[in-house]
Order: sequence, then structure tokens, then C-alpha cells
Amino acid sequence: MAGDRPNEAGPEQPGADRRSGEFELIKRHLAPLASDPGSLGLTDDAAVYTPQECHELVLTKDLLAANVHFFADDPPEAIAAKALRVNLSDLAAKGAVPTAYLLGLGLPDDWQEDWLERFCCGLSGDQSAFNVVLLGGDTIRTGDGLQISVTAIGETPVGSAVRRNGAEAGDRVYVSGTIGDAAAGLKARLDPGFAHRLGLADSDHRHILDRYLLPQPRVKLTGAVRASASAAMDISDGLLADAAHLARASGVDLVLDMAAVPLSAALAAIARADEQMFHACLNGGDDYEILTAVPEDRASAFEADAAAAGCPVTRIGKVGSGSGEVHLQGPDGPLPLDRFPGFRHF
Repeated sequence: MAGDRPNEAGPEQPGADRRSGEFELIKRHLAPLASDPGSLGLTDDAAVYTPQECHELVLTKDLLAANVHFFADDPPEAIAAKALRVNLSDLAAKGAVPTAYLLGLGLPDDWQEDWLERFCCGLSGDQSAFNVVLLGGDTIRTGDGLQISVTAIGETPVGSAVRRNGAEAGDRVYVSGTIGDAAAGLKARLDPGFAHRLGLADSDHRHILDRYLLPQPRVKLTGAVRASASAAMDISDGLLADAAHLARASGVDLVLDMAAVPLSAALAAIARADEQMFHACLNGGDDYEILTAVPEDRASAFEADAAAAGCPVTRIGKVGSGSGEVHLQGPDGPLPLDRFPGFRHF
């Protein structure tokens, strides 16, 4: 993590008593997170990492920007947790056990020492919760707007990583958790009258806000995914958008029963109050649940393993022969995909 240049954070700025040069910043705030010997105490330009014998590495990276993926005034602890957790979700979908991560941190000109301390406290808490450690990374000054890049590292027995291209006709389709809560939480953040207008109880309002602010990566589902899934991916762009990604990668069609999609009490209330808003939330993204295809003869074992892990799953459809399309079934017949707008990166 130590940079090749004397001070990645740039020349000394006004208010220097609240700031640190790059090496001091690393030593004070980030080095305590790097407990693995391979991190070399963040004193070198690279880490040394050795996976378990007969295991291979699964790597993933997500880049988050202020006021795009999170609000700049969110609690620093929550920003740190979200940056890490969205990557752990990707590893869980591959059946990989998370072990370590690299951190790229782009701080705006007005960053404060106490903000960084709280950010690192958030990382420390999640390192303990998910049994991962910081190995290295880089710090820069971005000038305008916080940017965070995390590369997460997981391990899986050689040849056992689950990809999105293995679904076959006859497989059953499952999701973990509930769908649409985070997208509803974002709408509630942007619109102060959202919860009142849709008749949400205070507890439901808090639930959707929390699901947006703090994703819950389904790392406990890792073993069940690896043991039974033919294909899997996490749901970040929206249920239907990511179902389409899986269908195209596998060269199959997915037939989803929209009445079977698991909903929280909050989403059920939104569905009763405003069907159009419900459709937007359902495919709005940021769920970080796991979408899986499971062979029929493994379905019961998958459900049992998921329940034993404390992460129940719901069957929402099946895989059919085709060329990469998603078909939606409602109580009165087929539903058009364009009824469910989703998240777009660009």
C-alpha cells in the first residue's frame, strides 16, 4: 500500500493539523487493519498471499463513488461496510470463502482525520464479522468526491467455483432473502414523503433504509451454493436484469413466477399502494441477494443446506431451453418485461 511517490495526498494543505501525509495516514489508520503476515505491515509496494493447499483464488472488484453508489453524508462506518460487502456478495455467489481484500481510497480535498478514523472503524468491524483482512492497496487525493475501490479475495477448492454460465434446462431457480428493499430505501432517501405517501409503518421505513445503507452479503450461503448450484450470481443490477445476465451466459431461458418472489412487509405494502412503484423497486437493484440455478435432484438438499446455514432461499422459477431470455409469469398469464424498469450503469 505504500506509494512510490513521497506523498500521494499531494502538497501540504491548510489545516494540516487535521491531515496526514500518505505514509502517516497508512501507518495510523490502515496498518492496524492489516494483520495478515502477507500484508507486510503495508510497508511495501505489494502483498504476498498464499492460498490454502488445493484451493484457488476467486477475485472481484467494485468501484463506488460518492453520490452515485452512496450518499456523501452517509456515516463513514456505513460507507466502509458497503464498499466491502458488495464485493463479499460477489464471492458468495461463486461459492468462495472471503479471506482478504485490497483497498483503493480516493479522498476528496476536504477530507477530515476523524472521518477517516470512523471509516477504518467500519472496516475493522466488518473484518471481524466476515473474517477478512486488509492486504494492501493505494491512497490518493481525488480533488472532488470520495471514491472507493475494493478488490476482494476468496478461496474455493480447485475447480469448484460456481459461474453464471452453467444453468441447464430443468434446473430450478432460487433467490435468497427478499427482493426490492434496497431500491425502495434509495427512493425513500431521495423523497422524504415516500414512506408516508405509500402508507409504510415506521418499522418498514427503517427496514428499507437499512437495506440500502448496509447490504447483507450472503456469505453463509457459500457452502450450499458450491455444493448444489449449477450457476449463480449476486443481484446488484436488479432481479430481472441479473436473471437476464445469467440466462444469456448459460444460453438458456428463465421462466420466473413473479408471485413467488419473496417480499418483505415493506415491499408488500408498496405493492398494495402503488403497483408501478412496486415494479420499479422490485427490479431496482442493490439487493445483494444470491440468484441460483439448481438441478432438480439437488433442490431439496440446497434448500436444507441454506436453512441450516440460517439463510433460507425461495424457489421462484425454472430454467428452460432457449437462447438467453427471461419470461415472467403473473397470476393472469405472461407479464411484459418493460413493466419492471431497472438500474442502468450508463
